[in-house]
Amino acid sequence: MMHAMNKHFRMLTATAAMSLVLMAGTPAFAETPADTLVEGFAFDDIITMDPGEAFELSTAEITANTYSYLVRLDLNDTSKIVGDLAESWTVSEDGLTYTFKLKPGLKFASGNPITAEDVAYSFERVVKLDKSPAFILTQFGLTGDNIAEKAKAADENTFVFTVDKAYSPSFVLNCLTATVGSVVDKKLVLEHVAAVTPSDEYKYDNDFGNAWLKTGYAGSGAFKLREWRANEAIVLERNDNYFGEKAPLARVIYRHMKESSGQRLALENGDIDVARNLEPGDLEAVSKNADLASTSAPKGTVYYFSLNQKNPNLAKPEVAEAFKYLVDYDAIGSTLIKGIGEIHQTFLPKGFSANSTKTPTSWMWPRPRNCWPRPALPMVSP
Repeated sequence: MMHAMNKHFRMLTATAAMSLVLMAGTPAFAETPADTLVEGFAFDDIITMDPGEAFELSTAEITANTYSYLVRLDLNDTSKIVGDLAESWTVSEDGLTYTFKLKPGLKFASGNPITAEDVAYSFERVVKLDKSPAFILTQFGLTGDNIAEKAKAADENTFVFTVDKAYSPSFVLNCLTATVGSVVDKKLVLEHVAAVTPSDEYKYDNDFGNAWLKTGYAGSGAFKLREWRANEAIVLERNDNYFGEKAPLARVIYRHMKESSGQRLALENGDIDVARNLEPGDLEAVSKNADLASTSAPKGTVYYFSLNQKNPNLAKPEVAEAFKYLVDYDAIGSTLIKGIGEIHQTFLPKGFSANSTKTPTSWMWPRPRNCWPRPALPMVSP
C-alpha cells in the first residue's frame, strides 16, 4: 500500500490497514484541523457497514478500526495472532473446543459492558443471516440449528466455540480475525431489529439488526462510526470507551476520490492529508515535490484471472495455460503497478501465513472442488 501525505501533517495513528509515520514541518498549505486526519480514498466497493454482511476490502479497514474481535493479527508481524477482547484462550486436546477468557471491565462505545453473551450473539447473527462472508464461520460446522450450542457463553467472561473436527488452531484463529469475527453490542442491536416474515429462504422472524447496521454502529473499536455516505464520505470519531490505547486523533474523515489525479491535486492543495490510491505517474510526481512525502506498507490484495469452470472451453487446462502466456507480467510490473505492487507467483500474498515466494517450475490446473476456481497464474499483489 502506498500513501502520499503533506509534510505539514502533524499526527497520524496506526490502523489495521496502514501504519503511517509521525511527521512535522512548516505548513505549506491551508491545514486540516490538527486533531483530524483527512484521507482521499476510493471506497466505492462498500455496500454495507454491517460486519455480519460486509465482504469488501474497504469495509474491512473501517470495521478493523471500529469493532473489536476475540483475536486479531499482530500489525507488526501478521503471521502472529494476538488477543483483542480475549485475554487468553485454550484449545482442548481433541482440537474441537476453543475456550476464550475475555479481558475484565470492557465496554462498548455505547457504554454497555462487553460480555461473552455479546460474542455468542455476534456468531449467531452471522450464521443465521447467512450473508456472503458467513462461510468463514459456517465452514466449522455451524448452522442456524446448532449455533446456540456450538458458540455459547459459559459465564460472563468465558466464550466457548466448538468446531466439527480438528483443524489447525492457527487456521481457526486466523478466520476469527476476519470482519465476521467482529463483536457487536447485543443490547444495542436488539433495540434496532426489524420484524421479518419467515419464508422458505429465511426462517427467522427478525433481521438481527441487519437493516440498521448497514449504516449504524454497535462496536467497541478505537473509533466509532459516525457516518457513512455511499461514494461520498466516511466519518470516524475517537471512542473514549476503548479499552486499549486511546487514538491520538479526534476523528478520521475518508473522502471518496476515485481518480488518482484528483487525489494528487487535493493533496497538493492541502485539502487532504493522505492520498491512498496514487497511480505510478502521480506517485512519481509526488516524490519530486519537497512539500510532500510518501510511505508504503504491505497490503493483502491480489489481482488474478478466474475462468468460469462451467464453460467447457474455459475449463480446459490448455486454455488456462494460454491465458498465462497472453499476459506480459514484466510489463505490468514495470508500468501499471510500478512502485505500488509486485508480481507474485502464488495465491497468498507475502506476509500471510503459509505464503510462498518460490516460482513454480511447472503449472497444474486442478479442477476446483470449492465454489471458486483456482487459476494457476502469476498474481499481482500490491
